[in-house]
Amino acid sequence: MNPVLIAGAILGFLSVAVGASAEHLLQQRVDDEVWRWVMTAVRYHQVGALVITALGLALAADVRPARWIAMAAYFLLGGTLLFSFSIYAAALTGIHALTYVTPLGGVSLMFGWLVLIWAGFRAGKD
Repeated sequence: MNPVLIAGAILGFLSVAVGASAEHLLQQRVDDEVWRWVMTAVRYHQVGALVITALGLALAADVRPARWIAMAAYFLLGGTLLFSFSIYAAALTGIHALTYVTPLGGVSLMFGWLVLIWAGFRAGKD
């Protein structure tokens, strides 16, 4: 079992489902500012899904350094969930305070990218 690949695939599926649902069910119900939040969340969600899926495929191919790649994937997964889903929840509920969690997701995403940079430097050494 490859939990990173599974998580990436689930995120990919959800990014299409959420994006389509938002387009058809949410756009007319929220103001332009909230709609921009949602589209930003969908974009980050889709990028996160693609990158996490790619990292899952790399782990399946036994690419080294696996532990750094896995760590980057988990930070990117957590960041995508915190960033995008806090915005989705705020848009759906109207509770804008839920977006206070969004920056934590952004920091986790950036940290995931930094860990992936480190994995690149460690490639062939671990």
